[in-house]
Parts: sequence; structure tokens; C-alpha cells
Amino acid sequence: MKKDTRWEGVYSFEDSPFLIETLSELREQNTDNIAFRKGLVRLGRYMGYELTKTMDFDELEIETPLETTIGLAGKDRKNILIISVLRVAIPLMEGLIKTLESARVGIVSASRGPAPDFDIKMDYIKVPKLKEEDTLIICDPMIATGSTLISVMKELESCGMPKRIIIVGVIGAPEGIEAIKKEYPNVEIYITQMDRELNKKGYILPGLGDAGDRAFGEPVKVSLLPQMHNLE
Repeated sequence: MKKDTRWEGVYSFEDSPFLIETLSELREQNTDNIAFRKGLVRLGRYMGYELTKTMDFDELEIETPLETTIGLAGKDRKNILIISVLRVAIPLMEGLIKTLESARVGIVSASRGPAPDFDIKMDYIKVPKLKEEDTLIICDPMIATGSTLISVMKELESCGMPKRIIIVGVIGAPEGIEAIKKEYPNVEIYITQMDRELNKKGYILPGLGDAGDRAFGEPVKVSLLPQMHNLE
């Protein structure tokens, strides 16, 4: 885990050859949908392992078949709420849950409009109530302008105040990290690798393309039937 000295509480895993190898496979333009999804799951799982190193554990006395010894029991690990930003964060969330198996899960549907305004549209929010002892993890693979994550965090303010707020991403641009830290200085951010910059359209460079399309296929625009608008 490598601390980014430009901000407080921002870390990358650029010192992990295994994670960078996985990210390199995701960046490759010829990687197909299945391999791309599997790569996101793999990153989520191992980033989850790394996150546990920052969490609190309780010591406990246990009896082996031979003697008494001291072990550990997850304290923070049992109080986690993961928020998945649809749709691309689903595989990343799946990987995190493989490590943080007790986590509760919330879903937020948010999409970013075109440059230069990058307006955020949020269609659906379903989040369990936050507790004071919770670690809130928001997973969104691409931290570009940061506008989506800022909007999500503003919406979550009414759900309660957790012990920690963590953003987990695959890649990030300095512009997006700066925007988030300016708005929420205490939020911790963990990404696999920090990329160079954004282009004028708000895409991360060198990036890995549209992660949602690469994971699930390019969507076809359809009109919903009137009775499908209010599902809840």
C-alpha cells in the first residue's frame, strides 16, 4: 500500500505487482467482457484483503485441542456497509464481499452527463441504515471528475454517520481526487493506480475505456414501458 503525499488519506496499490498485472489486463483493449469482469472481481477481493489491515480487531482467548492461545476476531470487519454505484461497480463489490463477507449492501444508480457540466442523474437509491460503528465503503471503479461520488455521499448524509468512509476504486485521476478531498477531507480513498489526468471529455488517461461497457457490453437505448417506472 502506497500513500499519495499530495493528499491525506489517499492510497494506491502500485507497490503490488499482482494487482498491477491484473489492472494491465483490464487496460488492454482486446480484453473481453468475461475477462474484464473477472479482473474487477479479483481486484475487489485483494483490495478487500488490504483494507482489513487498516481495521480494528479484538483479541480473544481460544482453546485449541492442545492448549489455550490468543487469536483475533474481526471488529470492524463485521460492521461494514458497501455501496455499489451501478452498473460497473457490481463486479468490484462482488470481490470485496468475498473478503468482507458480513457486509451489508446498498445500491445507488447514478450517471454522469457530458462535458463541460458533468451533471449527475440519480435514479435509484436503496441503502440500509448506517450505524455509528460502521465502516462505509463506496465502490466505483473509475474516479474521474469525482462528481458522481460527491453526489452519492451527499445523498448518504441522511442515512447516518459511520465510523469511517472509504472509497474503493480501480483507477483515479488527480482532478477527481482533489475535488472529493476538497468536499470531504476525511474520506479515505484506495485505488489500484493513480492515472495521469482527464481529457476534455472527462475521461481518465491512460485509463481503460468505459468500464461499464467493457464489463457488461455496450447498452442499447430503450424506452421503458409506463408501468415499469415505479417498481417500488
